[in-house]
Amino acid sequence: MEKQKTLYAIEWTDDNQVRFLRQDLLPSMVEYTTTTDYTVLCKSIKDLWVRGAPIIGIAAAYATALAALHLGSSNYDYFKEQMQKTTAYINAARPTAKNLSYALGLMQGVIDNYKNVYDAQQALIKQAKQIAQDEENYCASISKNGAAVIPEGIAMTYCNAGPLACGGMGTALGIIAEAYKQRKIKGVIVNETRPLLQGSRITALELKNMGIPYRLITDNMAARIMHQGLVDSVVVGADRIAKNGDTANKIGTYSLAVLAKAHHIPFYVAAPSSTFDADVKSGEDIVIEERTPQEVMAFHGILTAPANTKVYNPAFDVTPADLITAIISEKGVFCPPYYF
Repeated sequence: MEKQKTLYAIEWTDDNQVRFLRQDLLPSMVEYTTTTDYTVLCKSIKDLWVRGAPIIGIAAAYATALAALHLGSSNYDYFKEQMQKTTAYINAARPTAKNLSYALGLMQGVIDNYKNVYDAQQALIKQAKQIAQDEENYCASISKNGAAVIPEGIAMTYCNAGPLACGGMGTALGIIAEAYKQRKIKGVIVNETRPLLQGSRITALELKNMGIPYRLITDNMAARIMHQGLVDSVVVGADRIAKNGDTANKIGTYSLAVLAKAHHIPFYVAAPSSTFDADVKSGEDIVIEERTPQEVMAFHGILTAPANTKVYNPAFDVTPADLITAIISEKGVFCPPYYF
């Protein structure tokens, strides 16, 4: 496959604006939005214009820095009070991805350590950029760690855990890309990932741009593909990992883990340390976001179900730790029993 230009998810510009890719419009349109308004970034997180747990964390940090820059007061007590309200507002954008609250915690630490508004503003910009750089570095290490353990053959992946979701090389897709470079991975099976098709719209596009061979399947084909012996490993990302290794990821991940177990296929989760949550004991304690019915009833404004249909739309499910062969982070490869 011909390698094409790699897209990027989000950046802090030299003139203190934030530029991000409208991932909801992919692959039919490649459109970037530039803003100085932190509420636009919050909307972009909530409406999935910007998505993927690590990128959500970066966007939250950038939103905090933008809010600080445009607060318009030199009184630090007022600044600190308003910024606490702002970070709470940003934190409410999406509840499941740990990276969002992780990044906001780092930004709040900066706010608490300064007494001068200008100095705090500059420090917040620096911290936000560092969070983005850290995530890129994490992806590079995760890719190498994962490529060392993933078996040869065909990998299956779900949703999107590539550069547009994670920065750098990506997590799950970074592992696949590194393993492909080492000639361990020969191709990828991509689940389309309903209801919003992040697999077909974004993962397939990233693999195409990387020049990695792939085949796209509908989600309900996975069992048949595994039964035929066409899958040698499953590699997915994560939005939050509990202390016991239970992992929240895009709805449908749990089903794949069960299928992988039944077909004796190793199931790997790839995520940076910013996704791990030691305060959550198990998956039972992870808050699962429920999203609008329109995401299930329609696609790009076209109804695919009768009007007023009752819908249940959890955005994530939890894969129990005992279904996970290994969890791969920048710190290494962890095998069960997990205890983070």
